[in-house]
Amino acid sequence: MNRVTFLFTFFILTGCHNAHKTKEVVSSTPIYTSKGITLHVLGTIQDGGSPHIGCKRACCQLLFENPDKTRKVVSLGVIDHDNNKTYLFEATPDISSQLRLLSEAGDKTKDAPDGIFLTHAHMGHYTGLTYLGREALGAKGIPVFTMPKMASFLKTNGPWDQLIELKNIVLEPLQDKNAVKLSEELTVVPFLVPHRDEYSETVGFKIMGPDKSVLFIPDINKWSVWNTSIVEEIRKVDFAFLDATFYSGEELNHRDISEIPHPFAIESIGLFKDLPTNEKKKIHFIHFNHTNPLLDNTSEAHQTVIENGFHIASFMDTFTL
Repeated sequence: MNRVTFLFTFFILTGCHNAHKTKEVVSSTPIYTSKGITLHVLGTIQDGGSPHIGCKRACCQLLFENPDKTRKVVSLGVIDHDNNKTYLFEATPDISSQLRLLSEAGDKTKDAPDGIFLTHAHMGHYTGLTYLGREALGAKGIPVFTMPKMASFLKTNGPWDQLIELKNIVLEPLQDKNAVKLSEELTVVPFLVPHRDEYSETVGFKIMGPDKSVLFIPDINKWSVWNTSIVEEIRKVDFAFLDATFYSGEELNHRDISEIPHPFAIESIGLFKDLPTNEKKKIHFIHFNHTNPLLDNTSEAHQTVIENGFHIASFMDTFTL
């Protein structure tokens, strides 16, 4: 067995085993500031969470017995401190704790955000909306920014239609590449990306503050099937949070790779390897499956990413825009 084959086999057998060893959280207490725009990483895990349902690996058993509070499904929070507004990107199954964190980071007392932006209709990205309904928060008129197919899906299927009927949420329309100006210093631009669009289209977001901008693409098919150059898009922003669901295809084991066409982290590393150092530093990999060795900061995969000049997104990382 050669070294590469050995490492892939090692990741399959132990990639999840050590996954409870996460890197140090940037801040264990909320970061308060009185002005400007800040972005907070509220989750980094793929839709199914970690520990993952049906997982019988030792690491999952450890996490079931001793939950890791940093293991939350992928989400970003943005705070406009000057206007006392908060925005959530993705409504995940962890929305309750994520909204609490967002409120604390913004030094606010209200429980609801001033807007929620959805990328698509896969379970980890919109099902948290249910917690805004009468059985839980009983929210009043939270703006939910959606693309046309996503809006249609919510309007014509329960229980989402009830949220609209009871005015727990109010749908705000998005259009491909049309900017949404939330304030003088905060703008969001959605853009279509290829993905498994069973119920809705899929978008990424460009989030622009007064000084810096962010690219957020938690889910996409292979970079090669997008009619846009990801390299060029990275050059246009200051930070890029990019889909790294799997480190390599070896993690899928018995699964059909064609059914899960994410860009593997090793493919992205190869694609971005010739970028200048300052461009590589913009890239923060995110949206990790529970098998992904990047969750273990002692793994060789984790070290490979860091040594190549990239970043791995961590829970509660904070950025000033």
